Amino acid sequence: MLQINYIRQNANLVKEKLAVKHFKQINIIDELIALDEEIRKQKASTETLQGLINTASKEIGAMMAKKELEAANTKKAEVNKWKEDLNNGKNSLQILEDDFTNKILLLPNLPHTSVPMGKVAEDNITVLSGGTLPNLPNDAKPHWELIKDYDLINFEVGAKLTGSGFPVYKGKGAKLQRALIQYFLDYNIAAGYTEYMPPLMVNAATAYGTGSLPDKEGQMYHVTEDELYLIPTAEVPVTNIYSGEIIKDSELPIKMTAYTPCFRREAGSFGSDVRGLNRVHQFDKVEIIQLAYPNNSYDVLEEMVNHIERLLQFLELPYRILKLCGGDMSFTSALTYDFEVFSAAQKKWLEVSSVSNFESFQTNRMKIRYKDEDGKTQLLHSLNGSSLALPRIVAALLENNQQPDGIHLPKVLHQYFGATKINND
Repeated sequence: MLQINYIRQNANLVKEKLAVKHFKQINIIDELIALDEEIRKQKASTETLQGLINTASKEIGAMMAKKELEAANTKKAEVNKWKEDLNNGKNSLQILEDDFTNKILLLPNLPHTSVPMGKVAEDNITVLSGGTLPNLPNDAKPHWELIKDYDLINFEVGAKLTGSGFPVYKGKGAKLQRALIQYFLDYNIAAGYTEYMPPLMVNAATAYGTGSLPDKEGQMYHVTEDELYLIPTAEVPVTNIYSGEIIKDSELPIKMTAYTPCFRREAGSFGSDVRGLNRVHQFDKVEIIQLAYPNNSYDVLEEMVNHIERLLQFLELPYRILKLCGGDMSFTSALTYDFEVFSAAQKKWLEVSSVSNFESFQTNRMKIRYKDEDGKTQLLHSLNGSSLALPRIVAALLENNQQPDGIHLPKVLHQYFGATKINND
């Protein structure tokens, strides 16, 4: 959430930055500034009335002690009128504050100065690429056919049990999932991340904390009777672990990792884009999250990008890193790098990770703070990245490594999978 003091002092700059994200309701900025002014006036008015009531109450006590009953009763009547005005003033203040909150929650995070202009994914900038594109025969199969050939995943049973987009992993398919999850966690832990196992459902306050609400309300599964939400990513519960806290210097930077299933209602477009594992409603993902000082959060972002790049190198997958343009960025991000791997049989790039710096947007909502050298309380910066999302990693591993005698796995997975390849034995 943006801070009103910054908005008041930099209204034109805020409007310019929001335009980079193609935010259409720019008039909200002026409305917020006007509302903030009204709130300040209303608060001053209620504080004045409260002061008058407090002073008059002492005067009434003194009058009663002196048996000045008539004067005391007159003052009581005056106080009762002030109390009525105070109550009305508090109600008006609450209405103003509710209106202010509803409006400021609509504002996305401001993009970093390096974010490129652009509206759609085609406007993103490739900043780095690595790995070698595999040279597959013309009859190479897409992963949804390989899955059937090797009996790894059953989409039909998943549809019967739950619905479309809920795959059932079995046999070597389940084993591959488990191997990847364990490898990703071990890799993150070795880099200094502490592992967490968070709840898979969160309350509304937690979802608001990371910006999932109100922005992604229609994309999250909502357990209405209990007012809980199934998590779209481990970022939501894990970042909130420190909500409302003032973090000690000795604890920073905080580095967290977690594996969770993730749940998203939105299944995307039709056709090959959503075939097989390309887009599902439930999927597994390992996440990394950091809480860092504002003055070095972009160094931390670079560190996280390098961390995930090395992970893809160990998986021996061809990849590219994109800097997202303003129109393709998330609601909460100030700067995002996307990682894509090349799926050889589909001949397309598949997104497998987003690494973002949210600056103080999330921590302002969650009140995650630290004390600076002067002892003043300041907001930390939050960052997160997928490390990694499994479905498209699995799709690329299957397609890129298919051979006549099976699917050859990268060396780093051999000890986790317990074999060098997937075959029909």
